[in-house]
Amino acid sequence: MRSVLLVLFFVGSLAQAAALQPPPVIGRSWVIGDLSSDQILASQKPDERIEPASLTKLMTAYLVFAALREKRISPEQQVTVSARAWRAPGSRMFVEPRRPVVVDELIRGMVVQSGNDACIALAEATAGSEEVFAQMMNREAARLGMKNTHFMNSTGLPDAQHYSTARDLYLLAAALIRDFPAEYGQYYSQKEFRYNSITQPNRNRLLWLDPTVDGVKTGHTEAAGFCLIASSRRGGRRLLSVLLGSTSETTRAQESQKLLNWGFQFFDSVKLYAGGDAVKSLQVWKGAENAVKAGFMGDLMITVPKGEAGKLKAELLSQQPLVAPVAQGQRVGTLRVTHDGRPVGEYPVVALEPVAVAGIFGRAWDTLRLWFK
Repeated sequence: MRSVLLVLFFVGSLAQAAALQPPPVIGRSWVIGDLSSDQILASQKPDERIEPASLTKLMTAYLVFAALREKRISPEQQVTVSARAWRAPGSRMFVEPRRPVVVDELIRGMVVQSGNDACIALAEATAGSEEVFAQMMNREAARLGMKNTHFMNSTGLPDAQHYSTARDLYLLAAALIRDFPAEYGQYYSQKEFRYNSITQPNRNRLLWLDPTVDGVKTGHTEAAGFCLIASSRRGGRRLLSVLLGSTSETTRAQESQKLLNWGFQFFDSVKLYAGGDAVKSLQVWKGAENAVKAGFMGDLMITVPKGEAGKLKAELLSQQPLVAPVAQGQRVGTLRVTHDGRPVGEYPVVALEPVAVAGIFGRAWDTLRLWFK
C-alpha cells in the first residue's frame, strides 16, 4: 500500500485561497477533494465530530480487503453466522444462524445492502470477535492519520465513543480507493444484491443518476442525519465528496452531485512533472557519479482553478551535502509548490537512480573539498 504523496496541506482550501466559492450545501459538514492530486478543494466544518453511522463500514471493508490480500481469509471461505450477527439491529442482509455464507456474499451484503449482520460476521471471521476487530479499526485509523476518529463496532450502530469527522472519513474513503482499486471496482458500483430470496438496492442513488459515479457509501441515523460519500471519475480525474448531516435521502444525493459537478467544472488537474522525469540533477559527494537525477517515481498532479495553471510555481529544496551511496527512491529534497503566491504543498523528491560510493581517492578528494566548503 502506497503512502499519500502530499505531505503538507496548505491552510484552508484551494477554492477559498483562490476566492472561488463553492455552492451552498445542505448539510452539517462536508469535504470535496481531487484524488488525482490528493488535494482538498473546499470544505465546511471538516473537523466537527459526528456519528459516522454506516460510513463506519468503509473501515470494516478496508480491513476485510487487507485480510483477503494477506490470505487470512478467502472470498469463497464459508463463515458460520453467530447469534450475535443474526440478531444485529438496523439494516440487514438477512443471514441465518448456523447457515454458512461465503465471504464474498458477506462483502456484497455489507457494501450493497449495508447489512449490520454481514459486518459482524466478517469482523468475527477476520478477528475472532467484533471487540478485537474494533481495536484493529482504531489502529488502522491512527495509521491513516484519522486524528478525530474512534470506533466501537464494525457497523456504525450508535455509541457515545463512536465518532469521526468529514476530513477523517475523506481520508478513509481515499485510502480504500487507492489501496484496493480492484476490490473497490468489484463491489462499490453494484446497484443491487439478492440474498436469501431478498433483493435490496444500493442506497447510493447517484449510481443511477450519474454514470460516472462508482461508489461509495451511504449512512443514516437520527443523530447523524443523512450522509453520503460519493466518488466520480471523469476524463482521468477522480473526485471524492463527503457529505454529513443532510436532511433526506434525496437531498444528500442532490447535494453530493452538486459538489462533484462543481469540482469538475471549475478546476483542472495539471501534471506538473511526469513520473521518472528529472526535476533537477543534484550534486553528489564521494560518489562514483558527480550528480543524480532527482524527481518523482509517479506523476505529480496539482489541482488549480481552471485557466490558472500558469500561476503555479515550484521551488526545489535539496538536502545538501548529498553523500554517496544514494539509493534509488531515496528522498533527496522537497519540492515546494505555490499557486499565485499561496502555498499548495510540499512534496518529497527522490533519487531516480542509484549512485555508488567512489573509490578511495575520490572519497578522499571530496572529503577535502567538503572540509574547505
